[in-house]
Amino acid sequence: MANLETSLKECLSSIDGATAVALVDYTSGMALGTLGGGKDFNLEVAAAGNTDVVRSKLRTMEHLGIKDEIEDILITLSSQYHMIRLLKGRGGNGLFLYLVLDSSRANLAMARHQLRRIENELEV
Repeated sequence: MANLETSLKECLSSIDGATAVALVDYTSGMALGTLGGGKDFNLEVAAAGNTDVVRSKLRTMEHLGIKDEIEDILITLSSQYHMIRLLKGRGGNGLFLYLVLDSSRANLAMARHQLRRIENELEV
């Protein structure tokens, strides 16, 4: 099992094209840990905004009677991919990993695979 800081560092170092990562509590909108981003990309604001995305999708699924679970939410921009992975493991209820990728360097299939592996090793 890996602690939060180790897991966030692994996201940036092992996932091609990763530029920012955060662990977010979608009940409060607070980032519990962040790494990357920069002066032009406020990861705290992005975490809070993506909390609204998660809540909206969960609410829509409830209204539609969909009983399935969300694995990932993917938002594609012209130069970036934003991936949201809801945590399912022990202690992960109400949390998601938020990953920002440079679309010119990223492989989405590999990023999903790596993020799933990191989620399984994460100790919350």
